Amino acid sequence: MSAPATDDQADTGRLEAFSDGVFAIAITLLVLELRVPGGDGSLWHKLIHEWPQFAAYLSSFAVIGIMWVNHHSMFRAIVRTDRPLLFLNLLLLLWMSLLPFPTSLVSRYLGGGGPDASVAEAVYSANLALAAIAFSLIWVRAVRGGRLIAAPLGAAAERSSLLRFSVGTFIYAATIGLAFLSAPLALGVQAALALYYGFEQVSA
Repeated sequence: MSAPATDDQADTGRLEAFSDGVFAIAITLLVLELRVPGGDGSLWHKLIHEWPQFAAYLSSFAVIGIMWVNHHSMFRAIVRTDRPLLFLNLLLLLWMSLLPFPTSLVSRYLGGGGPDASVAEAVYSANLALAAIAFSLIWVRAVRGGRLIAAPLGAAAERSSLLRFSVGTFIYAATIGLAFLSAPLALGVQAALALYYGFEQVSA
């Protein structure tokens, strides 16, 4: 049974409702970047030529969608909010709502290769890394700083849950450098990491 909220704490209902709205808008904006290909040649050939659009869209859709699922799971365990947690959640929403922009960079420049493709993918990677950091900080605040979860975790469970969240942060950060070696490979690693986060990360 959870403890009652104190004067500087509140339930999570408004935070979750606001977050759901931002996630929904961000994931909808992604599809607006898809363009019907023009020019000469067969439609099939032109669609294949536009593969960066679809790759960037699918990767970002998976990232935002799976992060929303994990946000929902996390707030099944987090039953109270405080002011720092609200600001950390806003930080997460900042990077989530920004994601359509680097997605459009990747869709435009990835197919051409070269330095521009690497820069576009590096910006995309940095956005994902910052979102992962914000997501992890929310959980750190909940289990350590504010004790905002329904039932405190034991030391071993706490370390295990923090490690699960941190793995993705380091890998996303590593793809910033990887983007300058192979932009498509960096995007592939990010898509694979999204699948990893498709599994339950919260155990409280």
